[in-house]
Amino acid sequence: MSKVWLVTGSGRGLGRDIVKAALGAGDRVVAAARDPRQLAELLEQHGEQIRTVALDVIDPVAAQAAVKVALDAFGRLDVLVNNAGFGHMVPFEQADMEDFRSQIDTNFYGVVNVTRAALPILRKQKSGHIIHISSVGGRVGTPGLSAYQAAKWAVGGFTEVLSKEVSHLGIKVTALEPGGMRTGWGAEARREIPNMLADYEPSVGATLQRLRQYVGHEAGDPAKVAAVVVRLAHHDSPPVHLLLGGDALHFAEQTESARAAADLRWRAVSLSTDYSAPADLPEFPAS
Repeated sequence: MSKVWLVTGSGRGLGRDIVKAALGAGDRVVAAARDPRQLAELLEQHGEQIRTVALDVIDPVAAQAAVKVALDAFGRLDVLVNNAGFGHMVPFEQADMEDFRSQIDTNFYGVVNVTRAALPILRKQKSGHIIHISSVGGRVGTPGLSAYQAAKWAVGGFTEVLSKEVSHLGIKVTALEPGGMRTGWGAEARREIPNMLADYEPSVGATLQRLRQYVGHEAGDPAKVAAVVVRLAHHDSPPVHLLLGGDALHFAEQTESARAAADLRWRAVSLSTDYSAPADLPEFPAS
Protein backbone atom coordinates (compact mmCIF):
# COMPACT_ATOMS: atom_id res chain seq x y z
CA MET A 1 0.00 0.00 0.00
CA SER A 2 1.27 3.46 -0.95
CA LYS A 3 2.36 5.59 2.01
CA VAL A 4 2.37 9.34 2.57
CA TRP A 5 5.63 10.80 3.87
CA LEU A 6 6.75 14.08 5.41
CA VAL A 7 10.54 14.47 5.28
CA THR A 8 12.29 17.44 6.87
CA GLY A 9 15.65 18.77 5.74
CA SER A 10 15.03 17.35 2.28
CA GLY A 11 16.73 20.04 0.22
CA ARG A 12 20.03 18.17 0.11
CA GLY A 13 22.02 15.33 1.62
CA LEU A 14 20.32 12.35 3.21
CA GLY A 15 16.90 14.01 3.29
CA ARG A 16 16.90 14.41 -0.47
CA ASP A 17 17.97 10.77 -0.92
CA ILE A 18 15.12 9.63 1.35
CA VAL A 19 12.61 11.64 -0.70
CA LYS A 20 13.92 10.11 -3.93
CA ALA A 21 13.83 6.59 -2.48
CA ALA A 22 10.26 6.99 -1.22
CA LEU A 23 9.12 8.36 -4.57
CA GLY A 24 10.92 5.52 -6.33
CA ALA A 25 8.96 3.06 -4.17
CA GLY A 26 5.71 4.57 -5.43
CA ASP A 27 4.91 6.47 -2.25
CA ARG A 28 3.76 10.09 -2.01
CA VAL A 29 5.93 12.68 -0.31
CA VAL A 30 5.76 16.11 1.25
CA ALA A 31 9.35 17.30 0.99
CA ALA A 32 10.12 20.06 3.50
CA ALA A 33 13.14 22.32 3.28
CA ARG A 34 14.13 25.81 4.34
CA ASP A 35 14.36 26.66 0.64
CA PRO A 36 11.88 24.57 -1.40
CA ARG A 37 13.46 25.87 -4.63
CA GLN A 38 16.13 23.21 -4.05
CA LEU A 39 13.42 20.64 -4.80
CA ALA A 40 12.26 22.06 -8.13
CA GLU A 41 13.81 19.20 -10.11
CA LEU A 42 12.01 16.53 -8.09
CA LEU A 43 8.75 18.45 -8.36
CA GLU A 44 9.12 18.57 -12.13
CA GLN A 45 9.97 14.87 -12.38
CA HIS A 46 7.27 13.48 -10.09
CA GLY A 47 4.33 15.87 -10.47
CA GLU A 48 1.34 14.99 -8.30
CA GLN A 49 3.34 12.41 -6.34
CA ILE A 50 5.19 15.13 -4.43
CA ARG A 51 4.48 18.40 -2.65
CA THR A 52 7.12 20.80 -1.37
CA VAL A 53 6.84 23.12 1.60
CA ALA A 54 9.06 25.72 3.27
CA LEU A 55 9.92 24.60 6.79
CA ASP A 56 12.32 25.78 9.44
CA VAL A 57 11.82 23.06 12.05
CA ILE A 58 12.46 25.40 14.97
CA ASP A 59 9.14 27.10 14.14
CA PRO A 60 6.23 25.08 15.64
CA VAL A 61 3.64 27.00 13.59
CA ALA A 62 5.48 26.12 10.37
CA ALA A 63 5.60 22.50 11.51
CA GLN A 64 1.81 22.49 11.88
CA ALA A 65 1.50 24.00 8.41
CA ALA A 66 3.75 21.32 6.88
CA VAL A 67 1.60 18.54 8.35
CA LYS A 68 -1.50 20.29 6.98
CA VAL A 69 0.04 20.22 3.49
CA ALA A 70 0.20 16.41 3.70
CA LEU A 71 -3.41 16.16 4.87
CA ASP A 72 -4.73 18.60 2.26
CA ALA A 73 -2.82 16.97 -0.58
CA PHE A 74 -3.03 13.28 0.28
CA GLY A 75 -5.59 12.92 3.08
CA ARG A 76 -3.32 11.25 5.59
CA LEU A 77 0.24 10.96 6.94
CA ASP A 78 1.96 7.61 7.37
CA VAL A 79 5.67 8.30 7.80
CA LEU A 80 7.38 11.28 9.41
CA VAL A 81 11.14 11.52 8.93
CA ASN A 82 12.80 14.08 11.20
CA ASN A 83 16.01 14.56 9.26
CA ALA A 84 16.88 18.27 9.52
CA GLY A 85 20.05 18.90 11.49
CA PHE A 86 23.63 20.16 11.55
CA GLY A 87 26.67 20.29 13.81
CA HIS A 88 29.68 22.54 14.33
CA MET A 89 32.90 21.32 15.89
CA VAL A 90 34.38 23.61 18.54
CA PRO A 91 35.60 23.27 22.14
CA PHE A 92 32.64 23.85 24.45
CA GLU A 93 34.47 26.62 26.29
CA GLN A 94 34.88 28.51 23.02
CA ALA A 95 31.45 27.80 21.60
CA ASP A 96 29.35 30.75 20.50
CA MET A 97 26.26 30.33 22.68
CA GLU A 98 23.88 31.51 19.96
CA ASP A 99 25.22 28.80 17.67
CA PHE A 100 25.11 26.26 20.53
CA ARG A 101 21.41 27.02 21.08
CA SER A 102 20.75 26.92 17.35
CA GLN A 103 22.15 23.40 17.16
CA ILE A 104 20.01 22.27 20.11
CA ASP A 105 16.95 23.98 18.64
CA THR A 106 17.35 22.36 15.23
CA ASN A 107 18.60 18.91 16.19
CA PHE A 108 16.31 18.36 19.20
CA TYR A 109 13.49 20.91 19.42
CA GLY A 110 13.00 20.64 15.66
CA VAL A 111 12.29 16.94 16.18
CA VAL A 112 9.93 17.79 19.04
CA ASN A 113 8.07 20.45 17.05
CA VAL A 114 7.38 18.36 13.96
CA THR A 115 6.57 15.23 15.97
CA ARG A 116 4.12 17.19 18.10
CA ALA A 117 2.44 18.53 14.96
CA ALA A 118 2.11 15.07 13.40
CA LEU A 119 1.19 13.00 16.44
CA PRO A 120 -2.52 13.90 16.69
CA ILE A 121 -3.00 12.74 13.08
CA LEU A 122 -1.20 9.46 13.64
CA ARG A 123 -3.12 8.89 16.88
CA LYS A 124 -6.46 9.37 15.17
CA GLN A 125 -5.39 7.03 12.36
CA LYS A 126 -4.11 4.49 14.90
CA SER A 127 -1.12 4.00 12.61
CA GLY A 128 2.10 5.61 11.46
CA HIS A 129 5.85 5.54 11.82
CA ILE A 130 8.01 8.36 13.19
CA ILE A 131 11.66 8.03 12.16
CA HIS A 132 14.25 10.31 13.76
CA ILE A 133 17.56 10.59 11.91
CA SER A 134 19.85 10.69 14.91
CA SER A 135 23.51 9.61 14.91
CA VAL A 136 25.93 7.22 16.54
CA GLY A 137 26.77 10.51 18.27
CA GLY A 138 23.60 9.90 20.27
CA ARG A 139 25.42 7.03 21.98
CA VAL A 140 29.03 8.26 22.17
CA GLY A 141 30.87 11.45 23.09
CA THR A 142 33.21 13.16 20.63
CA PRO A 143 35.40 16.14 21.62
CA GLY A 144 34.17 19.28 19.89
CA LEU A 145 30.57 18.18 19.32
CA SER A 146 29.00 19.09 22.67
CA ALA A 147 25.90 20.82 21.25
CA TYR A 148 25.27 18.39 18.40
CA GLN A 149 25.72 15.25 20.44
CA ALA A 150 23.84 16.59 23.47
CA ALA A 151 20.88 17.07 21.12
CA LYS A 152 21.28 13.60 19.61
CA TRP A 153 21.41 12.00 23.06
CA ALA A 154 18.19 13.88 23.84
CA VAL A 155 16.64 12.53 20.63
CA GLY A 156 17.53 9.00 21.77
CA GLY A 157 15.84 9.48 25.13
CA PHE A 158 12.82 11.16 23.53
CA THR A 159 12.52 8.19 21.15
CA GLU A 160 12.61 5.69 24.03
CA VAL A 161 9.84 7.45 25.95
CA LEU A 162 7.64 8.26 22.98
CA SER A 163 7.78 4.70 21.63
CA LYS A 164 6.50 3.41 24.98
CA GLU A 165 3.70 6.00 25.05
CA VAL A 166 2.32 5.34 21.57
CA SER A 167 3.11 1.76 20.58
CA HIS A 168 -0.33 0.55 21.76
CA LEU A 169 -1.86 3.09 19.37
CA GLY A 170 -0.26 1.42 16.37
CA ILE A 171 2.42 4.11 16.07
CA LYS A 172 6.05 3.05 15.65
CA VAL A 173 9.01 5.23 16.64
CA THR A 174 12.60 4.64 15.54
CA ALA A 175 15.88 6.51 15.99
CA LEU A 176 18.32 5.75 13.20
CA GLU A 177 21.93 6.16 14.35
CA PRO A 178 24.24 6.26 11.33
CA GLY A 179 27.96 6.79 11.32
CA GLY A 180 29.73 9.02 8.81
CA MET A 181 28.04 9.53 5.45
CA ARG A 182 29.06 11.44 2.33
CA THR A 183 26.39 14.11 2.72
CA GLY A 184 28.46 17.24 3.32
CA TRP A 185 27.94 17.05 7.10
CA GLY A 186 31.68 16.96 7.80
CA ALA A 187 32.40 20.06 5.72
CA GLU A 188 29.68 21.98 7.58
CA ALA A 189 31.02 20.78 10.94
CA ARG A 190 34.41 22.34 10.16
CA ARG A 191 33.02 25.59 8.76
CA GLU A 192 33.22 27.80 11.85
CA ILE A 193 36.33 26.85 13.79
CA PRO A 194 37.71 29.57 16.11
CA ASN A 195 41.36 30.08 16.95
CA MET A 196 41.49 27.10 19.27
CA LEU A 197 43.03 27.41 22.69
CA ALA A 198 46.19 25.35 22.82
CA ASP A 199 44.88 23.38 25.81
CA TYR A 200 42.24 21.79 23.55
CA GLU A 201 44.61 20.65 20.80
CA PRO A 202 45.05 17.13 22.28
CA SER A 203 41.27 16.56 22.39
CA VAL A 204 39.26 18.70 19.97
CA GLY A 205 42.29 19.42 17.78
CA ALA A 206 42.99 15.72 17.34
CA THR A 207 39.34 15.10 16.44
CA LEU A 208 39.42 17.88 13.88
CA GLN A 209 42.52 16.41 12.29
CA ARG A 210 40.82 13.04 11.94
CA LEU A 211 37.72 14.72 10.51
CA ARG A 212 39.79 16.55 7.87
CA GLN A 213 41.17 13.21 6.70
CA TYR A 214 37.74 11.53 6.86
CA VAL A 215 35.65 14.05 4.92
CA GLY A 216 34.98 12.68 1.46
CA HIS A 217 35.98 9.19 2.55
CA GLU A 218 33.09 8.44 4.94
CA ALA A 219 32.05 4.80 4.97
CA GLY A 220 28.29 5.42 4.80
CA ASP A 221 26.43 5.60 1.48
CA PRO A 222 23.40 7.92 1.93
CA ALA A 223 21.54 6.24 -0.94
CA LYS A 224 21.81 2.90 0.87
CA VAL A 225 20.70 4.51 4.14
CA ALA A 226 17.70 5.97 2.30
CA ALA A 227 16.83 2.52 0.96
CA VAL A 228 16.89 1.17 4.52
CA VAL A 229 14.58 3.99 5.66
CA VAL A 230 12.00 3.09 2.98
CA ARG A 231 12.17 -0.63 3.80
CA LEU A 232 11.88 0.18 7.50
CA ALA A 233 8.77 2.29 6.92
CA HIS A 234 7.08 -0.76 5.42
CA HIS A 235 8.26 -3.13 8.18
CA ASP A 236 5.78 -4.45 10.74
CA SER A 237 8.18 -4.51 13.69
CA PRO A 238 11.02 -1.96 13.34
CA PRO A 239 13.55 -1.46 16.17
CA VAL A 240 13.46 1.56 18.45
CA HIS A 241 17.16 2.15 17.74
CA LEU A 242 19.10 1.10 14.65
CA LEU A 243 22.81 1.68 14.10
CA LEU A 244 23.81 2.07 10.45
CA GLY A 245 27.36 1.64 9.17
CA GLY A 246 30.41 -0.29 10.23
CA ASP A 247 31.90 2.75 11.95
CA ALA A 248 28.70 3.29 13.93
CA LEU A 249 28.77 -0.31 15.12
CA HIS A 250 32.46 -0.05 16.02
CA PHE A 251 32.19 3.14 18.07
CA ALA A 252 28.93 2.16 19.77
CA GLU A 253 30.25 -1.27 20.76
CA GLN A 254 33.51 0.26 22.00
CA THR A 255 31.67 2.86 24.09
CA GLU A 256 29.09 0.46 25.51
CA SER A 257 31.77 -2.06 26.42
CA ALA A 258 33.73 0.61 28.33
CA ARG A 259 30.55 1.76 30.07
CA ALA A 260 29.63 -1.79 31.09
CA ALA A 261 33.14 -2.34 32.46
CA ALA A 262 32.91 0.89 34.50
CA ASP A 263 29.48 -0.10 35.84
CA LEU A 264 30.88 -3.43 36.97
CA ARG A 265 33.98 -1.85 38.53
CA TRP A 266 31.87 0.61 40.56
CA ARG A 267 29.01 -1.82 41.28
CA ALA A 268 29.66 -1.98 45.02
CA VAL A 269 29.51 1.81 45.27
CA SER A 270 26.29 1.88 43.23
CA LEU A 271 24.64 -0.59 45.62
CA SER A 272 25.96 1.16 48.74
CA THR A 273 23.46 4.03 48.58
CA ASP A 274 20.37 1.86 49.24
CA TYR A 275 18.74 2.02 52.67
CA SER A 276 19.32 -1.72 52.98
CA ALA A 277 23.08 -1.42 52.34
CA PRO A 278 25.65 -1.53 55.18
CA ALA A 279 26.31 1.79 56.87
CA ASP A 280 29.99 1.92 55.90
CA LEU A 281 30.75 2.85 52.32
CA PRO A 282 32.84 0.34 50.35
CA GLU A 283 36.33 1.09 49.15
CA PHE A 284 36.40 3.03 45.90
CA PRO A 285 38.23 1.36 42.99
CA ALA A 286 41.87 2.34 42.71
CA SER A 287 42.71 4.89 40.05
